[in-house]
Amino acid sequence: MQHRYAIRVEGLTKRYGSNTAVDHLDFAVPKGETWALLGGNGAGKTTTIGMLLGILKPSAGRISVLGHDMATDRFAALARMNFSSPYVALPHRLTVRENLRVYAHLYDVRRAEARIDTLLEALQLQEIEHRPAGQLSAGQKTRVALAKALINEPDLLLLDEPTASLDPDTGDWVRGWLERYRAESGCSILLASHNMAEVERLCGQVLMLKRGRLVDRGSPEELRARYGHDDLEQVFLDIARDRKPLALEAPA
Repeated sequence: MQHRYAIRVEGLTKRYGSNTAVDHLDFAVPKGETWALLGGNGAGKTTTIGMLLGILKPSAGRISVLGHDMATDRFAALARMNFSSPYVALPHRLTVRENLRVYAHLYDVRRAEARIDTLLEALQLQEIEHRPAGQLSAGQKTRVALAKALINEPDLLLLDEPTASLDPDTGDWVRGWLERYRAESGCSILLASHNMAEVERLCGQVLMLKRGRLVDRGSPEELRARYGHDDLEQVFLDIARDRKPLALEAPA
């Protein structure tokens, strides 16, 4: 049923002239779960996220987000979701607090200053709250981007490389923070990442894309068993290099 899912896509397709970036995707992410969207460069991850956000219009197919049809009720869905990527720059001249204040206004957040205070403390950003965004380190920008994505307490969080540019210690801290946040808030998360250890830790299900198509899916444990590996990175390499799962290989 529709209301069980944070995201439901059917036949999702995006074409640019003769090039098909996303090719008839079908998947449904249940509410309250963390799923991964994986694939190499050019696999269609960013295009898929762009369509989920309503930034890109699908060439074909249907998207439902939190029960809202993105073709007819997009703004109701957008108010309940958010997005984080370290590759999307915040206005450089605005301070961290000023940036968060702008997004709080855009999302019509009640008691905005109190919400900003909570996020600055939770993500350990208080020492840099008055620093212009353009003067932040890559790791600091990543944490500020996450704070921006949480400003409206979203029911759905789309994350693109959430721990990129973070050192191992800070990256581990952010992953633990995301685990607790999802458990406490019931937020659903769709995560795109090239960090396979991160995916194995955070995600219950994995969607594997290649050349715009969904080529495999399953839990990290199921995928490791299917391809006969001890870690998800080797599974990723097998799929990228067109190696078949063990179950499909011809007997010796």
